[in-house]
Parts: sequence; C-alpha cells; structure tokens
Amino acid sequence: MRLRQLAAALVLGGAFGGAQAGLFDDEEARKAIVDLRTRTTQLEEQNKTSNAQMMEQLAAMRRSLLELNNQLEAMRSDVAKLRGNDEQMARDLTEVQKRQRDIGQTVDDRLRKLEPVKVSIDGREAVVDPEEKRAFDEAIATIRGGDFDKSVTMLQNFQKRFVGSAYTDSTRFWLGNALYGKRDYKEAVNAFRAFVTGAGDHPRAPEALLAMANSQAEMKDPRAARKTIEDLVKAYPQSEAAQAGKERLASIK
Repeated sequence: MRLRQLAAALVLGGAFGGAQAGLFDDEEARKAIVDLRTRTTQLEEQNKTSNAQMMEQLAAMRRSLLELNNQLEAMRSDVAKLRGNDEQMARDLTEVQKRQRDIGQTVDDRLRKLEPVKVSIDGREAVVDPEEKRAFDEAIATIRGGDFDKSVTMLQNFQKRFVGSAYTDSTRFWLGNALYGKRDYKEAVNAFRAFVTGAGDHPRAPEALLAMANSQAEMKDPRAARKTIEDLVKAYPQSEAAQAGKERLASIK
C-alpha cells in the first residue's frame, strides 16, 4: 500500500515538475521575443537615423561637388577670359607696334622731304630744299613737253616763291627759252639779258647770248642781233655758241 502511494507521489511530482519546466520555458521565450523585437526596433531606428544621416551627408557632398563644379567652371571661364585678354593684348600690342612703325616711317618720309638735298645744277653742286627741287623739275619737264605757256607761269612763280634759290640763274635761262618757245621774243630777250648780266660766268651764258641774238633776229632787229653775237664771240671765243654765232651772222641781214 505504501509502495503504491509512493509511486503515485512520484508520478504526481514528476508531472508537476514538468509543468513548471514548461512554464519556465514559455516565459523565457517571451522575454527573448520581446528583447528581439526591442533590438530589432532599435536597429531599425538606428538604421533610419543612419540612413537619414547618410542621405544628409550625401546631399551635403552633392552640394559640395556642385559648388566645386561651379567654382571650377568659373575658374575655367576666368582662365578663358584671361587667355582672351592676353590674346587681345597681344593683338593690341602688335597693332600699336605697327602704328608706331607706320608713324615712324611717315615721320622719316616727311623729314626726308624737308631735309636739304644735294643737286647738280648745270655742272655745279648745290644744296636745295626737296620742294624747291620738285618745283624746278616740274617746270623743266613742262618745257620739254612743249607747253611753253604753262612753263613760263611755273618758272615765274618759282622766282617769286624761292627768292635767292640756287636755281635762280637756271630759272632765268629756261624762262628765256620758254618765252622764245611761245614766241614772246621781247620778253625772251629781257630774260636772257638778265641771266647773262647776273651770271656772266655761268656755263650756259654763251648759249643765252646766242638765244638772245636769235630772239632779236626774230624781232626783225638784225642790228641788235649782230651786236649780241659780236659780244658773244668777244666774251666767249672758245665756246661752241661763239662758233655757231659766227655761222649765224651770215644769215642775219
């Protein structure tokens, strides 16, 4: 009897203990689940916070990159402008240098036009102004072109404009020839006489006397013409003009 009671007690005890063990396991599981949920929630919150921070950091980095890119573009633009300015400055400098050369050349040309030049006038060396030389040469070219009326005007203007010129004697000589060319023999005689009187030692003086005699002959004044030739032969006996004058005497009546 006692053995049955003990066995029953053991069975009951085992059953009670097993129930307690089961209850204990359920409680631990619930705690574990709660802890797991809590940790999961915390991790999710941390992940959300971390993601938000990362997104903010990424956004900041993007803003920084955008700002850096804008700065880089601005720097590129500045560099391009500087290069453009350098190129423009180089072009401007080249243009300025060219203008300086042109101005320098112009000044040199003008100075050369103003600087006296050495010339040979009827075998004699002289120094004259460039403008003076140009005016005389143009007048002589007009005579050679056969425009005697114009050449007379040009030579007379030359005498008024360039008083005391080294061309004075030659101007008188050629004025006489131009007047003879336009058949103004009276004025031609006056021009030749003025030339010989003012420059008796001039190489063209014998020619001037012969031309004066020819003008007098054209004026139907053989007496004056013969007298002029006689003066020519007497003053310049060895000249070609004197020899031509002697021959001319035979035709003057």
